[in-house]
Amino acid sequence: MIGAVIAVNARPKATLVSAIQHFAAGVVFAAAAGEILPDVMHRGSPWATAIGGAIGVVTMLLVKQLEEWAKGPAGLLTAIAVDILIDGLVLGIGFAASPKVGILLTIALTIEILFLGLTVATELGESVHSKARIVGITAGLIILLPVGALLGAPVALLPGPILTGFFAFGLVALLYLVTEELLIEAHETPDRPWVTAMFFFGFLALLLVEEAIG
Repeated sequence: MIGAVIAVNARPKATLVSAIQHFAAGVVFAAAAGEILPDVMHRGSPWATAIGGAIGVVTMLLVKQLEEWAKGPAGLLTAIAVDILIDGLVLGIGFAASPKVGILLTIALTIEILFLGLTVATELGESVHSKARIVGITAGLIILLPVGALLGAPVALLPGPILTGFFAFGLVALLYLVTEELLIEAHETPDRPWVTAMFFFGFLALLLVEEAIG
């Protein structure tokens, strides 16, 4: 919602948006590599990992196709709604792994949702002239994050191999978010060294937060 409020009152420059995207990508990548990946590798269920990962790949490719089909504001909102719901599901899976993983994923996905708030508000500003309505629509989309988390929470009660499959699904979803969404859109503007460095600042920032949590 903060991202939406900023966007409707003062549209941020493309360079700043790219820097936020790089930072968010670094944070999400650190969460995926530092928390979800070790859980998947140490559970010793290769078939569950393969099946969960394959389902994750198919799901994210379908999301990508939906984004390509999306036309106009309604199509954009639908694609983003699906994206946020999946992010929420991954968040619920993270809390199923451990509270620490859930908290780190919450930090990572909050930064990503900040970017989505900027994007939605900027796109809606071209067709919706009420600032309050733009922020309201954005808030409605954001509710899908905790809804997805609630849907993912019961995963903790599932048998070990199935839980591993869900972790593999979550890992693929996070890597897709970094490689196919945040970084691709971040490079739509001319590269600058300090903007590129934001990826590594984000990566290191989450590592420091993880060490502080212990």
